Amino acid sequence: MKNINKLALFSAGLLLCILFLSPAGTVQAASTSALFNRAYQNFHTLKDNRSKAKYRSNWRKVENQFAAIYRKSPSGAYAPKALYYLGRTYEELGRHSGLKSDFRKAVDYYSRCATRFTKHGWTDDCIYRRAQVRYQRLNEWTNARRDLAIIIVKYPQSDMAPKAKTLLKKLGDGERFIAELSGKKIAQSPRKKAPKPVVRSNNGHKDPPNFQHLDNIRYTSSNEYTRVVLEMDGKTSFRYKMLQPAPEHNRPHRLYIDLNSTHLGNGVARATSVSDGILKQIRSGQKDKQTTRVVLDFLTMQDYKVFPLENPFRIVIDVYSPDSPQVQAKAATPRKAPRAKTNVKGKFKPSYKSKQMAQYLVEQLGLTIKTIMIDPGHGGKDPGARAYKLREKDVNLRFAKILGNLLKEKGFNILYTRTTDKFIALEERTAMANVKKADMFISIHCNAHRNKKINGLEIYTLNLAKTKAAVRVAARENAVDPRSISDLQFILADLAVNSKMKESRDLAKGVQAQTLREVRRKWKLKDMGVREAPFYVLMGATMPSILVELGYLTNYTENTRLKSETYLKYLARGIAKGVLAYKQQIERYAMK
Repeated sequence: MKNINKLALFSAGLLLCILFLSPAGTVQAASTSALFNRAYQNFHTLKDNRSKAKYRSNWRKVENQFAAIYRKSPSGAYAPKALYYLGRTYEELGRHSGLKSDFRKAVDYYSRCATRFTKHGWTDDCIYRRAQVRYQRLNEWTNARRDLAIIIVKYPQSDMAPKAKTLLKKLGDGERFIAELSGKKIAQSPRKKAPKPVVRSNNGHKDPPNFQHLDNIRYTSSNEYTRVVLEMDGKTSFRYKMLQPAPEHNRPHRLYIDLNSTHLGNGVARATSVSDGILKQIRSGQKDKQTTRVVLDFLTMQDYKVFPLENPFRIVIDVYSPDSPQVQAKAATPRKAPRAKTNVKGKFKPSYKSKQMAQYLVEQLGLTIKTIMIDPGHGGKDPGARAYKLREKDVNLRFAKILGNLLKEKGFNILYTRTTDKFIALEERTAMANVKKADMFISIHCNAHRNKKINGLEIYTLNLAKTKAAVRVAARENAVDPRSISDLQFILADLAVNSKMKESRDLAKGVQAQTLREVRRKWKLKDMGVREAPFYVLMGATMPSILVELGYLTNYTENTRLKSETYLKYLARGIAKGVLAYKQQIERYAMK
């Protein structure tokens, strides 16, 4: 294993004096690096201790340590390493228990690492160990051959490639899998027609032309919120239902989603352990020849939302625990707030109907703004709008860092959805804010229009699109056809119960006013207003959320300004002042 010997030597002196299991308080206080070093040492200590290794409870303790590291930072530097060692833990447990279920759990963890961290240095190790488990323990020779071929084709320079070639040669028939992954065609006899390719799924069914596949299941989670995304290779209809607990059969709450005319794709895990405080696990399988079923087993559950997104088609499931602000707001918000006059002065006033409501929102729902997540739109393979040799993704990232630094100086804790030129799916961005329990979400974008004369600043919040212009912008940012925007209206009617739409409108109005005032000290800036539209990136947000369109790249004057560091700083100062005004007005309003 890469760097393991060095890691062991580095940490040995420190770790010899640490107990096998540290108190919970110490674990929470330690850094991720220290947590991993401790868990790593405990794993190898247990592995070499035959008397202790035979007890399942000891391996579960090690599992809990690596799981805590992964939950602490699912996208952090130690996340893939934690997944790798979770796989190793269940592999070792399987050696002692002899249970195939333990080896399948190991395969699941290796698969999660390989799927989510394709470029990490340990990914080839995960795929190789997965192949070994499938070949040696689960008698899945075909899947093992495919894993080895993946290493040879996709990771030819890795240290696992020579081992993969040796093992694949031993298993035989490797050329076919390498050819498939390389996109090479197998030569056909000239006298015979090449057979029509038939797509097969995990269950062995032949797929009719109109069938879709469930290609991937991914999730983002915390102890109060979990978002599960089902990725499809095409659009299909679906239905879902919540099943009540059945204590006599030891079954918890279960939510199932049936995907019609769909087969389970290759590589999709049959069971994925989550154990984040809300979900216990996610199961998938072929209900019948035409239906794939995904089941969410709950540890605890209070509310959930299910909605589809387009391009590519995927189904999003948001789940909230009883302790989440979403559920508290739904349960505790007064149905009829008493009317009361307010003494708030100025144009920017919260839209709450009473001081009692405002104080509730501040004290109970945490509307004192401390943590702000800034989302630089687009990135990676998605450049966004482009004009005059300027790409939207680059402007968004540059501006986000300027705004983040300003807000840090004001005392806010700043998080980013991305800090590099990286692609992140739209639904993952809001989920990241929910999981990190951010108090505000600001998505940064630049606009574009066929008419090069169009220019100005506009800010959007989540709601129904009321104008053609709002439909156009939402369609562009969602990367969908404008005609499909109408399909989102019924989704929003359901999401509106939980989304902080009023708070978001208040925030947007204040930010728009302050930014115009700041920029107009030096430049002319057209007020394009505060608008509403159904943006994917704002759906499911549990905090006040806005999408800022800094300007039009297609307008030559604004394009030139957006290249200027000075202009971006004026925009950032205006937005920062708007955020501060929103925070101060809410707190002042609640205290009166």
